[in-house]
Amino acid sequence: MASIQTASISRGSFELAGNLHLPEGFDTGRKHPAVIIATPGSSVKEQIGANYARALAQKGFVALAFDPAYQGQSGGEPRDLEDPAERVADLRYAVDFLTALDHVDAERIGVLGICAGGGYAVNAAMTDHRIKAVGTVVPVNIGRAFRAAVTASGSVAGLLKDVARQATAEARGGQPVRHPWIPDTVRDAESAGVTDIDVLQAVTYYRTPRGRHERSTNRRHYRSDALILGFDAFHLADELLTQPVQVIVAGEGGSTGSLEDGRQLTHLAREAEDILVIEGARHYEMYDEPEYIAQAVECLGKFFDKHLG
Repeated sequence: MASIQTASISRGSFELAGNLHLPEGFDTGRKHPAVIIATPGSSVKEQIGANYARALAQKGFVALAFDPAYQGQSGGEPRDLEDPAERVADLRYAVDFLTALDHVDAERIGVLGICAGGGYAVNAAMTDHRIKAVGTVVPVNIGRAFRAAVTASGSVAGLLKDVARQATAEARGGQPVRHPWIPDTVRDAESAGVTDIDVLQAVTYYRTPRGRHERSTNRRHYRSDALILGFDAFHLADELLTQPVQVIVAGEGGSTGSLEDGRQLTHLAREAEDILVIEGARHYEMYDEPEYIAQAVECLGKFFDKHLG
């Protein structure tokens, strides 16, 4: 059975809290291939990251799942900040951490990104070629998704003005504002008239015992909104992303846009393997449904074996 060791990843003035998932029969006397997990926005290492890290460890990889900066058990202020540039930087610090371990082969490090983590993984790999292979599951270009959502419900300019006003208020001593990612409960979603199946499935994963974790707060610091709006995970991917890439998407598509983003990424990446479409699955079902995770990890195991083995 795979085992878990806690990990403290130095990130300048503070630490990232992580878990190293080790394969059965782990031998500290030899070098192992390793995969870093880039988790979805708002999630912590005990949720989706743990599901995939555990499964990859069973395939023989050292798998590192960690809380992003400013979230979970990791350090950093302000709390609950989702800054894409910082999320990408986290992955570089994670590579630093792994390369310093005697039992990890620095030439066999890959990354697996899930949902928004897929976009972050791609963006990090473009300019950090210590990452030798990139896997993604239901990848989302969070900037694209956020811009589309804001445009549908209001205006980008209006949101940026709101962020500017709040930044001024906070600079003058006001309390920071933290917005919910999704409704806090199924009842809240029903009361708000939410009918979109993907939003409802996000609520049933993150906000019920199915996937809920006390350190996944379902809040993002208000400055996150402006930072996400200005981010494009795939910008320059066609020029800089030269590592092998495996994209896995849920066949049912939906409002997250991960099916479309996955197809775009497969088109942009020079060394993309054939995209794997998990038929019958929806985006959030790829987080924890055993049948769908098994299909994804079977593909990922072969992919990482091929390029890190």
